[in-house]
Amino acid sequence: MKRIILITGGARSGKSTYAERRAQELAEATGQGPVYLATARIWDEEFRERVRRHQVRRGPQWTNLEEEKQLSRHDLAGRVVLVDCLTLWATNFFTDLDGDTDRALESIQAEFDAFTAQEATFLFVTNEIGLGGTSDNALQRRFTDLQGWMNQYVAARADEVVLMVSGIPVKIK
Repeated sequence: MKRIILITGGARSGKSTYAERRAQELAEATGQGPVYLATARIWDEEFRERVRRHQVRRGPQWTNLEEEKQLSRHDLAGRVVLVDCLTLWATNFFTDLDGDTDRALESIQAEFDAFTAQEATFLFVTNEIGLGGTSDNALQRRFTDLQGWMNQYVAARADEVVLMVSGIPVKIK
């Protein structure tokens, strides 16, 4: 049975740790380890080290996949899949489409729909970047719009939405 769980919150709110714990719990019922689908591009050495720490924390029971944009290329039917994260995934589309918010949103939504058409349990981690003030940078404002619209799109399709606040999960839906 297909299930979509969205886990959202601010930076360092505990989203990834909570999502990993939930994915492991859900995967136990399937008899298979969870799948970690990383969407990040490695920009610099600090980020590479951050990725490495995350991989070590997860351990060997995870199947680790890296996919910057085309999530639907992966047949993960019957699995518990943690996608971390929608924000970095949206960034990849946004930058590749030269900041065109409309084209990026359309592309992300189409890929999200194709990917989640599989019978699997999906956990998506995302950031609530719009909770802060309005940026004086036009490009950042466009990306914040894109991210907010994408979060709304996923939340509307999700069976469950959890907001992380200071390491505490707050069920929204």
